Amino acid sequence: AAQCAGHGAGPGGGVKDVPDGGGALRVRRLREAARNAGIAMTIISEARDDSSHDGIWEELDGYLNDVPEPQGRPVATTAIDFPSPVRAEKDGKHFNPIGLELPLRLSNLDKVFFPDEGYTKGDLIQYYASVSPVLLPHVADRPLSMNRFPDGIEGGSFYEKRAPGHQPDWMRAVPVESDSQGGVIDFLVADNREAMMWFANMGCIEVHPFHSRAQQLDYPDYAIFDFDPAEGSDWDQVIAGGKLLKVALQQLGLEGYPKLSGSKGLHVYVPLEPVHTYERVRRFVGEVGSYLASANPDDLTMEWDKPKRKGKVFVDHNRNASGQTVAAAYSVRPRPGAPVSVPLLWDEVETVKNGDVTIANLWERIQKHGDLFAPVLARGQTLDAAEAALDIKE
Repeated sequence: AAQCAGHGAGPGGGVKDVPDGGGALRVRRLREAARNAGIAMTIISEARDDSSHDGIWEELDGYLNDVPEPQGRPVATTAIDFPSPVRAEKDGKHFNPIGLELPLRLSNLDKVFFPDEGYTKGDLIQYYASVSPVLLPHVADRPLSMNRFPDGIEGGSFYEKRAPGHQPDWMRAVPVESDSQGGVIDFLVADNREAMMWFANMGCIEVHPFHSRAQQLDYPDYAIFDFDPAEGSDWDQVIAGGKLLKVALQQLGLEGYPKLSGSKGLHVYVPLEPVHTYERVRRFVGEVGSYLASANPDDLTMEWDKPKRKGKVFVDHNRNASGQTVAAAYSVRPRPGAPVSVPLLWDEVETVKNGDVTIANLWERIQKHGDLFAPVLARGQTLDAAEAALDIKE
C-alpha cells in the first residue's frame, strides 16, 4: 500500500491530510511504477473534499483506457483464479512464458491431466508458478524424485531420479550416492519458480523432495510420522492416531506439525537440527510408533505385513529411511480433483480431510494463514532428551 497524499500541520499543531498534489508521492508516479512492474493496483481515495477526488481522477484519466492488450495467452486453461497468472507466446509447437527471469519452453498446455474437472497441464504449470512463494522454501536445496504422468492421472506413470540431460542449462543438479542406481547420479533441485514450472511441464504432478538438503545429505532436518490407513480403516482412525501423537510429542518436549497427505493419510513433521543420521531418526519414529500402537491397538498398527494391517492405520516409520521421499507441502497429488498436500492447524485435523483442499481453492487459505509449515523450516529441535526419556540407546 502507498499513500499519495502527504501530511501537514493542522491549526492546533496536529497532523492533517494534504489533498492530492500536495504530498511527496503523486498518483501518476505510482501508476507508472505499477505498470512498469506489471502488477495490479487498486486506488482508494479517502479525502474528504471533492477537489482531491477530482485531482486523482484527472491523473488517471486516459490511463485506464490506455492499457495495452496483453501478449500471448494464459498458461492456465480453466477458470481457476490463480494468483500471479502467467502468459505465454506460441512458438511453433511450444510456448514461451512472458516475463520470467529465466528462459523456459512449455508444451501441450491444453492436454487434460485431470479428466473429471478438465484441469490441464497448463493449469498444473500455473498452479506451481502461483504456489512457489510458499512451496519453494520446503524444497530448496533438496534433491527431487520425479514421478511423471505424461498423459495425466489416467495415463501411465514412472519415476525418474536421474537428471534427464535435456533440462534447462540454468537448472541445478546435485550428485547423490544411489544404491538402487548403482553409483552416484545427478538429482535435480528446484531453486526458483521457473524450475517448478519445468517439473510440471515434464508431467511431474507431485513433488517428492529428500528429507535432507544438499549441504548435509546424510542428516535429515525433520522426522515424519506417516499415518497410512489400510483397507477397512477410516479417517476417524487417522485422526485418533494424529491426536495421540500430538500428546506424545508434547510429553517428549517436541513440536510436530500436521499436513494432509493429499491422498489417503496424514503426515506429521517434527523439525530437527540436521545432526541425526537417517537411521537414528527412523529408529526414533519407530519407537514412538510402537508406543502409539500399544496405546491404541484398535486403530493403529506397526505390522509390516499388509494383510495384518486390515482395519487399522499403519504408522510407517520407514518413510524416514535414507532415499525415501513423501509428497512435499503444497504438492498436488495425482488423484481426481487435483487435491493438495496441505499443512493444517492441529485444530483442523478433525474437520479438514483429504480432497477438501485442491488447486482451485487453496488460495484463500494461504491468504488467511500464510505458510502453516514455516515452523518446520526453523528446525531448532534435537532428539537427545526424547531418546533418553524413551530409553533409546545406540
